[in-house]
Amino acid sequence: MLIYKIFRADEWQVLRKTGVTQGAPIDIADGYVHFSTASQAAETAAKHFAGEADLFVLAIEMDRLGGDLKWEVSRGGAEFPHLYRDLKIEDVAWAQPLPLKDGLHQFPAGFETE
Repeated sequence: MLIYKIFRADEWQVLRKTGVTQGAPIDIADGYVHFSTASQAAETAAKHFAGEADLFVLAIEMDRLGGDLKWEVSRGGAEFPHLYRDLKIEDVAWAQPLPLKDGLHQFPAGFETE
């Protein structure tokens, strides 16, 4: 199963350049990397990245993360995947731009079926 991480362009660039990241500032502050499922990603984008352009959505194969991935109750009582280690470039299955059009983030074609 794929899970997703939304990064700003500079955060994605750091991961691509160094091969590893502790995540975005919120991830570093919380002590884990926040992810969303396909059904949670649009709400995550709207809530935490409203109006932001230059974003990327990264797909991560959940099975690659092993025991460092924990499902925990978060927003609205829903369980979200959290990674308790650095995110590595080899964890990323794919990354695509997440453009902003008419105030809404446009997820890649076929995203919900991933």
